[in-house]
Amino acid sequence: MRSARRPTGTLDWALWDIATPRPPCRLPGVGMAGFRPRVHTSADIAMIAHPSLTLLVDMSDEGSLLHDAHGRRGRGSVVAGLLPGALRASGRVGEVLQIRLDPVAAAVLLRASPDLCGTVVPLEEVWGRDAGQAEERLRAAASWDERFAAVVDILGRRLTEPPARSPVDGEVAHAWRRIRASRGRIRVDSLADEVGWSRKRLSARFRSQLGIAPKRAARLVRFDHAAHLLAAGLGAVDVAAASGYVDQSHLAHEVKEFTGFTPTAVAAAPWLAIDDIAWPSSSPSRSPGTRG
Repeated sequence: MRSARRPTGTLDWALWDIATPRPPCRLPGVGMAGFRPRVHTSADIAMIAHPSLTLLVDMSDEGSLLHDAHGRRGRGSVVAGLLPGALRASGRVGEVLQIRLDPVAAAVLLRASPDLCGTVVPLEEVWGRDAGQAEERLRAAASWDERFAAVVDILGRRLTEPPARSPVDGEVAHAWRRIRASRGRIRVDSLADEVGWSRKRLSARFRSQLGIAPKRAARLVRFDHAAHLLAAGLGAVDVAAASGYVDQSHLAHEVKEFTGFTPTAVAAAPWLAIDDIAWPSSSPSRSPGTRG
């Protein structure tokens, strides 16, 4: 194995205020957070693979959020699909709203194409023609609480729009929930038995509706759990055992595949700071509804 390489990242989260929604603003399958720099600063954020669609909504009027993925550069709000790979957000970043949708929620709320898996695209390509209107409403809000409430309202309205029928089969949604609940430690055969389908049928429906095969989804969810244990300070040996990996080398192989780095490097990676699970609950920069 190659020597450890520390991920590049110059972001100092002590210079940022981080806001999360109060419980009444939460929606199933939806996570939100807001970021505001305490001083006008340049940022360099490398995003780690995550079992959700991640929407980064640029709250600045000039589109200061720069993003670079797979050699494609852009500016402004962006959507990163499952397994985004080398996505970096940089520049003199102002306020940013992060919305994370699990694959089932994304399919229902955004009518998102499964082909988004592994891609990074401008927000309007996924949100639709009213993306600009939604961004304007969010920028005009006086506080993060108002922004979070606006997101809940906007997404709630989309739930009432046709088609009325969910694009995700109940069996597929159940399989996804079981994968998350088991932290990726459930076999596809067991999922198929639970829903009364063949393994082949479940895999095909899951892939066509959520954009990722169930086995791959389970690996991603298990990796996500392991990454947060690493960020919490657990050693690689303990993380491997707690996450269901055969041994430490198995963990290292999975981490390398999903990130390109070693477990030691991932444990110190600044990208985990943008995940609300990884933020220390006692962090002075994190608070519900911090004003924008």
